[in-house]
Amino acid sequence: MKSQKEMTGFAREALGLPESAPMELTPMAIRGSDRNFFRLKWNHTDSAILIYYDPKRIENTYYADIALFLREIHVPVPGLIRHDPTQCLMLMEDMGDTDLWSLRHAPWEVRRTLYQKTLAIVHRLHSFHEKNLPSGRVRLMEGFGPVLYHWEREYFRDHFVKGVCGIELESSLGQELEKELSALAERLTGTIRSLVHRDLQSRNVMIRDGEPFLIDFQGMRIGCPFYDLGSLLNDPYVDFSEEEIDELLSFYYVLSNWDLDWEVFQDYFREASAQRLMQALGAYGFLGLTKGLNAFLAHVPAGLRNLLRAAAHAQSLPRLRELALMCQEQIEHNNLRYNAFF
Repeated sequence: MKSQKEMTGFAREALGLPESAPMELTPMAIRGSDRNFFRLKWNHTDSAILIYYDPKRIENTYYADIALFLREIHVPVPGLIRHDPTQCLMLMEDMGDTDLWSLRHAPWEVRRTLYQKTLAIVHRLHSFHEKNLPSGRVRLMEGFGPVLYHWEREYFRDHFVKGVCGIELESSLGQELEKELSALAERLTGTIRSLVHRDLQSRNVMIRDGEPFLIDFQGMRIGCPFYDLGSLLNDPYVDFSEEEIDELLSFYYVLSNWDLDWEVFQDYFREASAQRLMQALGAYGFLGLTKGLNAFLAHVPAGLRNLLRAAAHAQSLPRLRELALMCQEQIEHNNLRYNAFF
């Protein structure tokens, strides 16, 4: 961990501030990405966000270049002020404290407009053709395909099914589930390919002056755009009614202009939502039980409820729905173990 003197020294140089200028560095909420965030204030009114990241998590080293690229293609993200890869320090534009999550209790008329604006931005990202990526300048993580989808479902089984729920799958169910989820991965791999944010949820969409800005895009890669839609509209952090989800999904469907029937579009959305929710639940288990970030366990019930909904609507996922029901029953049975977080 860098000392405060090292971090403020980096910031002073980036901002052209003398040693005599008062500067306040305040830690921000812990996130699950091996990065430390600080709000930097000077001149009483000016501020920026300072990030110290762990380079062992390789995607963290990609953030700065992706930020510059996204602004070039007119996807709104915070401006990069300075990046020093040798010190693993970044200074970013401060977007404030309002995100979609903080507005989750706002009237639907307000939220609908913000989510539609967000979906329009995401559509812009999804419309960028991968062949036009600046060669050698923008590095991305490995794209979605059989390997990554397999990793996500193993992550789900290890850290959520086994770790949180305490369930050891019987051989027959495990084999049937693997067959079902392998087929799911093949279908998602065979859909439309685009740039995807990879973690498009309410806390990663900042709102400033009524306009959305994307953050935490270091995991951006080539993949299935329905994964992003599932991340945003089946977000465990925010409650949506079925009608609200359908309204927003329909809005994106009109924007997309893809050669897909509405029913097929909905099926892909539900399947990709299930895939994303497996990853999210695995992350809650890993971050909560392995990394000791207990607050993430509080989102397990909502994530599991959304997984059940997605699997129930996707007729191709009966074994996943069966497993989700088993997990729900086990969590309710062991509720005392997690009642401090649920």
